[in-house]
Amino acid sequence: MQRFLYCAAPLLLGLLSGCNEPLVGPELVVVPAGLANYHLPGSSDVQEEALQEFSIMRRQVSQAEYAMCVDEGDCPALETAADERVAQLPAVGLSWQDANAYAAWLSRRSGHRYRLPRHGEWVLAAASAYIDEAPTVDDPNNPARRWLAEYAQRANRERLPETLKPFGGYGSNEYGLLDAGGNVWEWTDTCFSRNAGDFCGIRIAAGRHPSVLAEFERDPTSGACSVGQPPTHLGLRLVRDD
Repeated sequence: MQRFLYCAAPLLLGLLSGCNEPLVGPELVVVPAGLANYHLPGSSDVQEEALQEFSIMRRQVSQAEYAMCVDEGDCPALETAADERVAQLPAVGLSWQDANAYAAWLSRRSGHRYRLPRHGEWVLAAASAYIDEAPTVDDPNNPARRWLAEYAQRANRERLPETLKPFGGYGSNEYGLLDAGGNVWEWTDTCFSRNAGDFCGIRIAAGRHPSVLAEFERDPTSGACSVGQPPTHLGLRLVRDD
C-alpha cells in the first residue's frame, strides 16, 4: 500500500516548513465506466449519470494526513475534539471548505490533481455499499405528502455509533473501496440547488444516504442545515484526475 512520504528529519524535529519534497499520494482504486443511479433529497426523480473510468482514494483521508496540511499552514485547524493525528483513523469534523483546502494542498505537494468527487462518482464507486432510498410516497398533485414521508423516512434511519473505526472496519466493496457505508459521510462537489448559478453554499455529503449541508458545516449533528437523521461524521475521500 502506498503511503505518504515526506521529509523524515524535519518531521522528527517538528519542522515541517521548508519540506518541499513531493508527496507520494494515497492508494487509489479504479472505478470502471458505468451508470450511477440515485435519488437526491426532496426529489422522486431518478438521476442517471453516465461516467467514464476514474480513480478514487481507497480509503478516506486520515487524521495524520490532514494534520500535515494544518502544520504546513494550508488547511484550517479543526475543533479540539476532532484534532487528532492517528494514521489509521479518518479525519472528521471537516467542512466542505476544509476538504477543498486539503485537496488543493495535496495537489500542490504531490504534483497530481486531486478533487472532491461528484455525487454520481461517489455513488458509482460505493457500489453495493450505497443504499438508494426512493420516496415511499409520490403524489404529483400534493408534493407535501412526499416531503412528509421523506422526512419520516430519514428520521427513522438507524443512527450509527459515533466511535471511529480503523480503516477497513466497515469492510470493502467490490472495487476494494473501504468504509463507504460506514459512519463517516464524505463531502462531494455536487451543489444542491434547484437553480444552478455561480454561487452554491449547499453541498451533498455522500454516505449510506445523501445529506444536504452548508459548505461551512463541520458538525452535522448540530442540526443547523441538516434534515432528518444527520450524518454521524463528516470526512473526505478524493478523486485523482491525472
